[in-house]
Amino acid sequence: MNKKEIAETLRDYNWIINEIKRQRKLIEDVNGNFIAQYGVEASLPKVVGQNGDPIFQEVVRREKKSKWIERLEKKVLYIQSRIDRITDERERAVLECILDGMSMQAISRHMGLSTRHIQRIKNSIVDQMSDMSDMSQKMTGEIY
Repeated sequence: MNKKEIAETLRDYNWIINEIKRQRKLIEDVNGNFIAQYGVEASLPKVVGQNGDPIFQEVVRREKKSKWIERLEKKVLYIQSRIDRITDERERAVLECILDGMSMQAISRHMGLSTRHIQRIKNSIVDQMSDMSDMSQKMTGEIY
């Protein structure tokens, strides 16, 4: 992920988590609950892949949804795998507030710091979570 994507994922982290939970619950509740046909209709040949086949369209929709959920999960896992990189207490507090869904202004009020200062802290967090940060540290010999 680049820095812009990390910043966007941090901003959206809370709703992404909620959406993953919601989608998983829907999958559990609906899993396999397609309407069965009975009688003569059940024995007739079906045209598969046609736009007029609602079951086929639902399968396609769910497949797309599944891939979307996977993308959301990858974003969340990326952030979660890098939380431990943030060792400064103030930065960690800001990060936790961001992950809990607080706005920059709310974090500013909560911590008694200016919104601009919170933004600088957030930028520092993004830098530390960035793979580019890994690259620069490797080049300067800080990580082996």
